[in-house]
Amino acid sequence: MTALTLLHADDDLLAIDKPAGLAVHRSRLVGADDDYLMDRLRLQAEGPLHAVHRLDRATSGVLLVARHAAAAADLGRQLMARSVGKAYLAVVRGWPAEHGEIDYPLSGSSLAGEAKPALTRWRRLATVEVPIAHGRYPQQRYSLLEVAPETGRYRQIRRHFHHISHHLLGDTSHGRGDHNRLIRQHYGVHRLLLHAWRLEVRHPATGEPLRLEAPLDAAWQRLLGAFGWEAALAGHAQCARQEVAAP
Repeated sequence: MTALTLLHADDDLLAIDKPAGLAVHRSRLVGADDDYLMDRLRLQAEGPLHAVHRLDRATSGVLLVARHAAAAADLGRQLMARSVGKAYLAVVRGWPAEHGEIDYPLSGSSLAGEAKPALTRWRRLATVEVPIAHGRYPQQRYSLLEVAPETGRYRQIRRHFHHISHHLLGDTSHGRGDHNRLIRQHYGVHRLLLHAWRLEVRHPATGEPLRLEAPLDAAWQRLLGAFGWEAALAGHAQCARQEVAAP
């Protein structure tokens, strides 16, 4: 069982670099014999562990785990107050506007019942047009987005971009199978291109800002290189760091 990469560790909380394809904990949606992040983490960290929030099994990136009940309660309050800063990276079909938001209610994990308010904002970081014929088009258009979900509904980002027909690449539940096959065949990418890139919270013990960032895996790096997006992402990341460091 592969050890998890810890982005931060202290007596109050852990931040894990969650790999794609790994469920956070046991649920009715995954098999009883599957591998789970919380099971792996218990082999690395002693004492109680409380998962503070969730990432979809197919999504990678920063995941917070509290080390005691008081820390879990404090972080939970921050999430409920929507004071936690979240930034995801996503690759979508087409070229959406440079900035935008999706304000569209979503139901729960059963995809039934009452829909609740859900809001997602995005910023477009880069675009590409690749010379691969498909359907009616001789070329295909894709975009790299920074996405900020203001609420935390089930599969919110994936479902919201499906709603506006800018499906996430690699999304086998809400995406486009033809474009998923295209990136598998031409770029060797077999995962959902959604990554919880950055997370900013107030430390539950000190109240100081804690800024966490998870690196991109090999599949992401391969696609960034193929699409020529490395410089655009690096430049955006540098600007974001300067904004944080400014007094």
